[in-house]
Amino acid sequence: MHLDPIMLKLVAGLLIILIIGLASRVLKQPHVVGYLLAGIILGPHGLEMIENQEMIARLGEFGVIFLLFFVGMEANPAKLIANWRVTVVGTLVQTLLSVGVIWLVGQALGWSMARIVLLGFVITLSSTAVVLNYLADSGQLHTKIGRDALGVLLAQDLALIPMLIIIGVLGGGAPDPHTITLQLIGTVFIGGLLVWMIKGKYVRLPLGNRLRKDHELQVFAAVLGCLGLALITGLFHLSTALGAFVAGMLVGVARETNWVHHRLEPFRVVFVALFFVSIGMMVDLNFIAANLGLIGGLLIAALLINNTLNALMFRGLGDTWRHAIFAGAVLAQIGEFSFVLAAVGQRTQLITEYAYQVTVSVIALSLLVSPAWMSMVLAILRRDKRRRAGEKTGT
Repeated sequence: MHLDPIMLKLVAGLLIILIIGLASRVLKQPHVVGYLLAGIILGPHGLEMIENQEMIARLGEFGVIFLLFFVGMEANPAKLIANWRVTVVGTLVQTLLSVGVIWLVGQALGWSMARIVLLGFVITLSSTAVVLNYLADSGQLHTKIGRDALGVLLAQDLALIPMLIIIGVLGGGAPDPHTITLQLIGTVFIGGLLVWMIKGKYVRLPLGNRLRKDHELQVFAAVLGCLGLALITGLFHLSTALGAFVAGMLVGVARETNWVHHRLEPFRVVFVALFFVSIGMMVDLNFIAANLGLIGGLLIAALLINNTLNALMFRGLGDTWRHAIFAGAVLAQIGEFSFVLAAVGQRTQLITEYAYQVTVSVIALSLLVSPAWMSMVLAILRRDKRRRAGEKTGT
């Protein structure tokens, strides 16, 4: 009896993912790195074992939804609102600074304003999946850096909508009044849910008594809330991840759902792994090798620019230089939603096919090296702290 060739590839692919993921943990590397490397090896530009990259990418998007759902369960709505200066003002300042830096480069290279704005938006967005995984693994999700990073990431997810509208207008399109109306209604709806959760001392879910007694029903209700709110925000042309995050906060503040986090953990692990594998599949090693100098230079420049601009933003909001620099490093990578902006730029001919491939390569590599970049910056800051302490004690 012959095995189904597709099933054989699938089994072999899963085995490689598990082996690389295990090796990354043994070597004390973030599992994100292992998943990305597995995607590079398995994808159309590697061993070509998994060719349906679009299907993997769609499954991976569930990883982001579940990741934001889990983070929402651990987030405190009142503290999130109280941190509005970082969330709103910080993100706005960071976006303007990013566009300003790209404007200086664009002026020297003769770029159009549309291309300048597009690439400024591309480098503005950070990776929700990478950052939250790093903060959770390092135990910093509930620290000040974790709260600040979470606020900025959520604001960036919301900012993606006006960014797409602006790029569409600059690319020759006109904003759709129907879409804008739906987005405004969706924003009001989400805002109302947040106010309800903040004002109410306790949130009670329907069938609360049955939920407390039936843990399986808790899981079904939680997943229903996660996917339901994700669907609602998606229908309102907002981020599905935003809806999942709000659903997570709703489950977190409810009294009937204590066991949900532990029961759904395996789903989060699987789908987040698929997300990073799908990102790794986008890396074309042949293209990178042929343009190594350009892509490598742009990668380093993007990390330095993002780290510096985010550090200046946090410092301007009153944080210490040490906190600002590390928070800037945490948000230094270019995020997964930047792929969406780059694709829109290609369709509207704001960037060429070659520029699009370069952009995709830089984004994917920034996600790959991001954990190492954070660790490097943290090590430098710790070394500097020890040096200063030694100078004070005279040793």
